Formats: sequence, C-alpha cells, structure tokens
Amino acid sequence: MPKSSKANIAERVVSAILSHDLKPGARLGEQELGNLFGVSRTLVRQALIELQSRGFVEVRPRMGWFVVEPSFEEARETYAARRIIEPGMLMDSGKPLQSVIRDLRKHVAQEKTAIVTGSPATRTVLLADFHVCLAENLGNRFLSAMMVDLSARTTLVSALYQSTTEAQDSNEDHANIVAAIAAGDMKEAGILMRDHINRLEARLDQSLAQTGTSRERMLSKLMEVPSRNRKG
Repeated sequence: MPKSSKANIAERVVSAILSHDLKPGARLGEQELGNLFGVSRTLVRQALIELQSRGFVEVRPRMGWFVVEPSFEEARETYAARRIIEPGMLMDSGKPLQSVIRDLRKHVAQEKTAIVTGSPATRTVLLADFHVCLAENLGNRFLSAMMVDLSARTTLVSALYQSTTEAQDSNEDHANIVAAIAAGDMKEAGILMRDHINRLEARLDQSLAQTGTSRERMLSKLMEVPSRNRKG
C-alpha cells in the first residue's frame, strides 16, 4: 500500500464517517492509524488536528482521539446551517445542463434501487451523498467542499439521533428536487430542499443516542474506504 498524505488520511476518515463505518465516539489511535497507512504518528496527528479544526474529531485527556459525538443542540445547528446553504445554492443557480440532470436522476435511481434491494449501507451512503453530488454538479467548488463536511456532520448526527426508517421519503424528496431542477424552476427546487431539510430535522430524537463501533471494525473499514474521486 503506498504511503498516504495528511490530506488522504483525513479524506479517508471523512469518507468512513459518510459511509457510517465510523460512528460517533469511535477511538482513533495514532499508532494504529500510522501502521494502517504506513506513515509516522506525526503525520497521523497532523491529519487528526486538521479534522479537529473541521469539527470531526476531538482529544480526550489521557485517552486520545475520538470521533466527535455532537450534542443535540449541535445537531439542530447542523440542520440550521444546511437550511441556509442548500436552498440558497439552488435558488442562486441557473438551469443546469442536461448532463447534470442525467447525473442527478441516475443518483436518485441508485438510491431507489438500494432501498428496494435492502442494502442499508449503500442506501445510507447514497442518500447522504446526494447533497454533495448536487453541489458538485452545480459547479461551485467551495460549496462542494462545504457540503462534504456538512454531510459528514449530518451522518454523525443521524447515527446518534435519527432512525433509518424514512429512507423512501428522503428518496422521494430527492426525486422531486431533481424534477424541479429539470423543469428549470430553481426557486421551487430551493423550496423543496428547505422542506426536505425541515423534515430531516423534525426526525431528531434525543432518546436514540447510541455508542460508537469497535476499534477493530473501525480499522478494517478504513482499509476498505476508497478515496473520493469526483470530477471538478
């Protein structure tokens, strides 16, 4: 396995969060990650410090690095940020190219297939990634990077405070948003996105808080997580 850079290590950790392979509270050992990626503990620590600045990991005194466990208030703040950014992103865009609309329809179809075939892991990844895919297809690199972080943050929130029984509803919301985009009605698409985010926030339930996955599962899953390789 080729040596990894600080950015690659951070990217793999974020990808593991997005795919629900890293749960809130999972421990991230510097030496274990160093062995995993074939790099020094110093480089791992630099990657973790970067992730700490982005709000994904934290240091616990005399215990080490852990994936953050957002509070219920932070969960609400995550949706508040998305409610401002995502509808505005749509309303500020012109009608996309047909190739963009095809990509979005393909993504929504993949979501539906994963729901029908009963693949929870694939379903979860695709539903979360729709929002990143949308930002990237609309062509704003800064918002795309922001949506990667917001989607990963939402994944942590979801693991703690939401059930996964409403996947079909989310897929239908995504399909309606893409239909509005295809019709060139970006204002309606923004309204539908805001309503979608409101419904997601309404599903927050503080009583559903869970603990993280084991260290062994975390290490094995990080080995499997591919780097994000998107166009743009």
